[in-house]
Amino acid sequence: MQRRYHKPRPQKESAKPMKVNQEIRVPEVRLIDESGNNVGVVKMEEALRRAHLVDLDLIEVFPNSTPPVAKIMNYGQYKYELEKQLRKNKAHQKVSELKSVRLSFRIKGQDLETRKNQAANFLAEGHKVKIEIILKGREKAHKDLAIENIKKFIASLGKNIKIIQPIACQGGQITVTIDQ
Repeated sequence: MQRRYHKPRPQKESAKPMKVNQEIRVPEVRLIDESGNNVGVVKMEEALRRAHLVDLDLIEVFPNSTPPVAKIMNYGQYKYELEKQLRKNKAHQKVSELKSVRLSFRIKGQDLETRKNQAANFLAEGHKVKIEIILKGREKAHKDLAIENIKKFIASLGKNIKIIQPIACQGGQITVTIDQ
């Protein structure tokens, strides 16, 4: 029986777990009240009492400081704001993939034009493009001609092309990575 490997689905990215109210297990905290004023270092019981007086939660916002910083606020609203910020940051991330365009040693005419259009579209979408030529048989003796073909291809794409990874020859394969 053949077993197939299924890639695990990514977990939903959420905010780091925070300690709330009685989960905070330290004798003293640096307290910030509901209006954002720094109260100072107070005993844990006093901080919890102040939070209950205004009917809000005591949330540990910076657990690694000495003493930990705790703030009086609505936990549900705070958690929502953090998740909203995570979503906003994720939306502004630039996602770029490495796309590949394979040329042959004797490519000419319409085939070359098609590959050029593919590479130009990938670059316009913001992706990096890996251009490669695989040499076969006697073509391996003429690596210099293949390198010239790659240089002409890059020149035909335009002037604002940056070479990220220079032309590399590995066995019968010649590659270069470019970006706009």
